[in-house]
Amino acid sequence: MHLARFPRLHLAHLPTPLEPLERLSKELGGPEIWIKRDDCTGMSTGGNKTRKLEFLMAEAEAMGADMVMTQGATQSNHARQTAAFAAKLGMKCHILLEDRTGYPDHNYNENGNVLLDHLHGATTERFPGGHDMPGEMERAAQAERQKDKLVYVIPGGGSNATGALGYANCAMELVNQANERGLVIDHLVHATGSSGTQAGLIVGLKALNAGIPLLGFGTRAPQEKQEQMVYDLACKTADKIGCSGVVTRADVRADTSYVGDGYGLPRADTLEAIRMFAELEGILLDPVYSGKGAAGLIDYCRKGKFKKAERVVFLHTGGAVGLFGYDSVLIPGTARMAAE
Repeated sequence: MHLARFPRLHLAHLPTPLEPLERLSKELGGPEIWIKRDDCTGMSTGGNKTRKLEFLMAEAEAMGADMVMTQGATQSNHARQTAAFAAKLGMKCHILLEDRTGYPDHNYNENGNVLLDHLHGATTERFPGGHDMPGEMERAAQAERQKDKLVYVIPGGGSNATGALGYANCAMELVNQANERGLVIDHLVHATGSSGTQAGLIVGLKALNAGIPLLGFGTRAPQEKQEQMVYDLACKTADKIGCSGVVTRADVRADTSYVGDGYGLPRADTLEAIRMFAELEGILLDPVYSGKGAAGLIDYCRKGKFKKAERVVFLHTGGAVGLFGYDSVLIPGTARMAAE
């Protein structure tokens, strides 16, 4: 893979650390758990969207865009990092936010990522849940184009073939780190949502013939839909890179058992995972993505699906800013949003 052929901004703090989680591993009695710290990528506290936006915003800059537009849930990490990139590049940014939880709490609706969206200078527009958000975004973009704005539209999560290049590149970075320290990776796991992270990773891993099984723990869609979204995007990404056919449908695996009542609604096991990582390793997860991914990781360890002698890497996709919108579930005795 020669990704230098594609426009890219170099704003991320790379490579991100690959570290052992010794206390968590001991607490669970094995396997040996490592963490890939993509919460440390930089740009408005970091997260997995930084890698995607390096390619997406370079494409926007190349076309001469003076405004970027994207959409996501109220506490969208992607929206916050898009706003940060736009600020860095001197572009206007407009964000369409969808209420996917129905949660009325002030901190959820105004703090966390929403606060940073506005601090970076983005304008926002709110919609109730169930809207056709891509359609709403296209209508909003057309309205701005009629005002002579050159608008670059980014899909939710930055999840298209351009954005997925960031995680094809991450696969190369991770494999190189593992090779340098003699770390044989038996499993790579992460939270999967809009599909760009998982699609990019599987393309990169397969193109490298890395032999590392990848598992995404779903945060929203049912399993069949989630896996199909990832596979479809992986195929488009492989075509873009020039390695068509490198990914098969069997390579794409997602476990959606940890979604709970829905997107953005943390279960008790999500909250337990957040507390375990915080108290044992000093690492902050979020209740929407990384917390659910970590809940899956912990449950797999406890059930012996990951063997004691194996080495598992958890890719931390970031999102800790969202914690400030979920104070009511994180403070004992006020867990109004948690679902058992």
